[in-house]
Amino acid sequence: MKRLLLAVGLTLGLTVSTFSQKKGDVEFGLNVGFNNSTISNSDISADTAFGFNVGGSMDYYFSNRWSMKLKLVYDQKGWDNGFIEDSNGFDYITDFNINYLTVPVMANWHFGSKRNWFLEFGPYMGFLMNAEDVRFGTDVTDSFNTTDFGLALGIGVKIPVSDKLKLFFEYEGQSGVSDIFKVNEFSRVTNSRSSFNIGINFLMQ
Repeated sequence: MKRLLLAVGLTLGLTVSTFSQKKGDVEFGLNVGFNNSTISNSDISADTAFGFNVGGSMDYYFSNRWSMKLKLVYDQKGWDNGFIEDSNGFDYITDFNINYLTVPVMANWHFGSKRNWFLEFGPYMGFLMNAEDVRFGTDVTDSFNTTDFGLALGIGVKIPVSDKLKLFFEYEGQSGVSDIFKVNEFSRVTNSRSSFNIGINFLMQ
């Protein structure tokens, strides 16, 4: 009986240990998420728009507490109840969709007794794919700068499914610091976006 209990204890210990990554481990991830975005300047924020994101990531572990994560994300941003002017000079209320290919570079701090929780932070660069108004379907891509730079912050938890597969839930926010418009006579207008993401991680060894 003692031998059986010892064997079970060792098995559980080995199983738990596989959930905590070590130096040199690499995790790949895939996720989808629900976006909540807007734009703002020093005086006012626009109405919130909703969209989604689809992303992939590669996470390199320096220890069981720290890693560096590189993401590649298709990001839907924008705002609602903006204005567009037609060729006759009339203004119409419309929503704006702005789509980016976003590349965040995040430092990850893993915490908790099994290091399943993580806090991530770092800069991101967004590359403009296209922009349009929803009411008329007008392509307004040329009005926007081709890149968007800012800071990202997120928190999440990973739930082990097997020794090499984890399900994760993540809340992430992005705050832009660069002006999104090519021509702007007023204060700088920046993007902001928050998202709730769900995905899977694969451990490569």
